[in-house]
Amino acid sequence: MSHVLYFLLMAVTMLVLSKVLPGFQVNGFGPALIAALVLGILNAIVKPILFVLTLPFTILTLGLFLLVLNGIVLWLTAALVPGFKIPGGFGTTIIAALVLSVMSMIWKAVAKSV
Repeated sequence: MSHVLYFLLMAVTMLVLSKVLPGFQVNGFGPALIAALVLGILNAIVKPILFVLTLPFTILTLGLFLLVLNGIVLWLTAALVPGFKIPGGFGTTIIAALVLSVMSMIWKAVAKSV
C-alpha cells in the first residue's frame, strides 16, 4: 500500500510541476502515473549503473553530479513515456528532478516515522 501511495504522490507532483514549471508537460493523470512507475523502475535499474560509471565526477563535484544523474534519468523517462515531455531543456529537467527528489525524501521520512 505504501508503494502505491508513493507512486500516486509522484504522479501528483508531476502534474503540479506541469502547471508551475514552464517546459515540463504532462498530458493528464494517466501519463503522470505511468511516468512515475517508469521513473521508479529506471531509478532502480539504470541509475545505480550510471552512478558507478560516473563515480569520479560525483566525487570531484562533492555529490552535485547526482543532480545531473537525476536529470538524465528523468529525461530518459520523458523519452520513454508518451504524454510526458520536457521540451524546456536540461535546466528544466534538473529543476524538475530536484523537486521530485525532495518530494521523494519527504515521503520516505514520513513513511519511516509512521
